[in-house]
Parts: sequence; C-alpha cells; structure tokens
Amino acid sequence: QVQLVESGGGLVQAGGSLRLSCAASGRTSSRYDMGWFRQAPGKEREFVSAITRSGGVRRYADSMKGRFTISRDNAKSTVYLQMNSLKPEDTADYYCAARSISRSIYSYEYDYWGQGTQVTVSS
Repeated sequence: QVQLVESGGGLVQAGGSLRLSCAASGRTSSRYDMGWFRQAPGKEREFVSAITRSGGVRRYADSMKGRFTISRDNAKSTVYLQMNSLKPEDTADYYCAARSISRSIYSYEYDYWGQGTQVTVSS
C-alpha cells in the first residue's frame, strides 16, 4: 500500500504559477502509475494529468495542455504538477492518485488517493 501527501497549493493571481507535489510513502513509488485530479466547489472531480511509472508516457486534459506539466522523481518518490498561466477556473482542490496495476494511460481507475491541496486563483 502507498500513502500520498499533496503539498504546494495556495492562493495565486491569474497568470501566475504553482507547483504541486505528491509525496508517496510505503511501497516504492516507481511501482505506481500516478495521476492528478481536481474538484471545484459544486462540481464533479475531473481528470487533470497522468504519468506512467517510468515517466515515459504522460497525458493531460485538453484544458491543461500547454499550461500544466506532470513529472516524477522516483528517487524522491514524488510526483509534481507544474501549473502555469493559471486561470480563475483552475480553482479547485487538487488530488494525487496512484495505482499499482498497469492500465491504459486513459483509464481513470486509481487505487490510492491523497487528501488534496487547495488551489485558489484570483482574477
């Protein structure tokens, strides 16, 4: 089993940047595919980005392409989400997720979730 702890959220002005981190503890994080999701107040959770355990394949939601970058450092058991050109509509709680079973990069099935970190983008 793996435990996930997100950090790096906060308040930023529109056009600004934030880098979220997801630290994994427990089993070796390199055994897990990782993903980022977000949930805005009153809305359903939505996919943001995913990265395979090797880091070789990445995927982004269309609205994040060109603005967000997912990466991982398996030596540090940490996954990052660099968010640039932030917009007020990016305001949400951001959650890190992990899965041990290898699935398609397009699958939304994850086994482990963090507690989330809040991102607020002011206009």
